[in-house]
Amino acid sequence: MHDTKSSGVYGTPPAELAEAPEGAIQFSALIPGSARLEEQPEGSLGEMIVLAPPGTVERRTVTALALHALAPGGSLTILAPKDKGGSRIAKELKGFSCEVSESSRRHHRICTTKRPPALIGADEAIAEGGPRLDTALGLWTWPGAFSWNRIDPGSALLEQTLPPLSGRGADFGCGIGVLARSILASPKVERLDMIDIDRRAVEMAARNLDDPRTQVRWADLRVGTDLKGLDFVVTNPPFHDGGAEDQSLGQAFIRRAAEALRPGGILWLVANRHLPYEAALTTLFRRVTPKVEASGYKIYEALK
Repeated sequence: MHDTKSSGVYGTPPAELAEAPEGAIQFSALIPGSARLEEQPEGSLGEMIVLAPPGTVERRTVTALALHALAPGGSLTILAPKDKGGSRIAKELKGFSCEVSESSRRHHRICTTKRPPALIGADEAIAEGGPRLDTALGLWTWPGAFSWNRIDPGSALLEQTLPPLSGRGADFGCGIGVLARSILASPKVERLDMIDIDRRAVEMAARNLDDPRTQVRWADLRVGTDLKGLDFVVTNPPFHDGGAEDQSLGQAFIRRAAEALRPGGILWLVANRHLPYEAALTTLFRRVTPKVEASGYKIYEALK
């Protein structure tokens, strides 16, 4: 009987739309400490609830992995805001040979299904959404990680602006390691702590930067950091949480940088032009210098 099996949840679905059972295993790549859905044995779960990610490749892969982890007849509830992939979920499930019931509530589409006896196309979707070497970037990447298939223009501008750095530093929100690759080009860098909330990004960064000076960690910087006495921090902070703009994310990164830097240490930050980070910077740093403004981005050098 599959009803004696464990249940799983991916992400943080709104409880009023789909409540995760007590004790459900969390599988989100964006919640540090979560289990890896891609390693969950086939047929091992009786129930799965998924807040579907917005990216098409990522969403199809997570859906296929969730179905793969379910026992035949196990139940899947998968939901997303209509304008962030929700309207496509039913069609994608039918493509995996599922019979689907669909409802709409609070701007979300909610689909329920059971794992069919034969899953069609799931292996292909899982393979498509796994790690890959991007020859154009020259980096390993993973669909769903930030800017996984292109260099983010903000990171590119910061990369062009950074002077050679030295000493001990950190890359907050390191992604797959684009900025770190530039930072580590300076032989005077002694150590670089790289932190990101996305497990996929962290795993790719570790693969991309086989350098004894690096320490790569899967962690949520909003919770805090144990880093102290750093010479520099470099960051292209996120400003979206679950698809909605959230300026407090960047402000939290600025606070963590101020806590981690020694007096005289330097923060290099890139932000979209419209984001109001000046108040946080001037409150926490002795001197704040706007360095570059181009292509809708601005770069600050802030002295602790």
